[in-house]
Amino acid sequence: MTNKNITNNIITSLESVLSKGNDFIALHEPKFNGNEWKYTKDCLDSTYVSSVGAYVDRFESDLKKVTGLKHVVAVVNGTAALHICLKIVGVEKGDEVLVPTLTFVATANAVTYNGAIPHFVDSSYLTLGMDPEKLDHYLKDISEMRGGECFNKKTGRRIKAVLPVHTFGHSVDLDSLLIVCERYKLELVEDAAESLGSFYKGKHTGNWGKVAALSFNGNKIVTAGGGGAILTNDDRLGDYARHLTTTAKVKHPWLFVHDEIGFNYRMPNINAALGCAHLEALPEAIEKKRQLVNLYQIAFQGVKGVKVFTEPTFAKSNYWLNVLLLDDEFSQERDSLLDLLNARGIMVRPLWTLMHELEIYKHCPKMDDLLVAQSLSRRLINVPSSPHLVV
Repeated sequence: MTNKNITNNIITSLESVLSKGNDFIALHEPKFNGNEWKYTKDCLDSTYVSSVGAYVDRFESDLKKVTGLKHVVAVVNGTAALHICLKIVGVEKGDEVLVPTLTFVATANAVTYNGAIPHFVDSSYLTLGMDPEKLDHYLKDISEMRGGECFNKKTGRRIKAVLPVHTFGHSVDLDSLLIVCERYKLELVEDAAESLGSFYKGKHTGNWGKVAALSFNGNKIVTAGGGGAILTNDDRLGDYARHLTTTAKVKHPWLFVHDEIGFNYRMPNINAALGCAHLEALPEAIEKKRQLVNLYQIAFQGVKGVKVFTEPTFAKSNYWLNVLLLDDEFSQERDSLLDLLNARGIMVRPLWTLMHELEIYKHCPKMDDLLVAQSLSRRLINVPSSPHLVV
């Protein structure tokens, strides 16, 4: 079969799932069919639109129920959440943090905001996220323990934390990663920005790390127009995260005393009002997104040159963004396929540029072998994933 035939078959299969009622089908867009107008108007009427108010409290409470975590601190975006997560677990200037090279740039940026250095590692074909077994072998080779802490033998820097990403909503193998963290005395911080509503072995993502971060950007499964959240089951860290993100202000009815350099990171009430309403639709959204991936699987069954990525057996994914994986021998056709589909009004996109390939991060330490991430980078295409695509 020629590459042209494979391309045509992929386009036909994709269009068989996507009803072209509009001129353009977005990759992932929200629909506001619930209480969004009601709650935002109520917030406006209250005049409490900034970083205090009943909707912030309610949003945090609702997120506790969804995730099963004890503490939730709503903040302005997911990057701010990651910044604080790393800071409160003790990441300091000059430390290294192990980060997948296959991620959105915010993951690496949050490390840099703390004065630390991202250290890029490979991913797994099973999860699209960090590979615990490969990481374990790598750390055996490049690290040494000193005084109960892990150090990079080559750079001399302390390796303080591991920052896995639940890529496109698919959980990494958290139990195996925890074993690695315990062996090398590393803090586990979950970047759960994409995995609200995703579960690992029956428990919501975010429950394995000492802390975790969510995002409510406009393209996420639940949006507050922007926003993020810090999650933890640790009482001390939960209180500290709230304190730090509220400019480290000491509680007092009228005095302004700040006991350390804090951050003005708390989520505005107007965003939380939108978030509360959109969160109510999460169960239905996940159900429809799981139906959508089933439709894609049926449509692409028997189509040569491509497969639909599905969740690992230990996880239940929210399928935030659906993934097509081209066969390696067909990967050179990826860009032409992207051009053709976008020209036909179907928004598709490739993976983010791998972090170690970005000029701003080329100087950072990395695994010598990043073959899985590089393969996925050549072959992966995200396809439309909005819940409303399933009628």
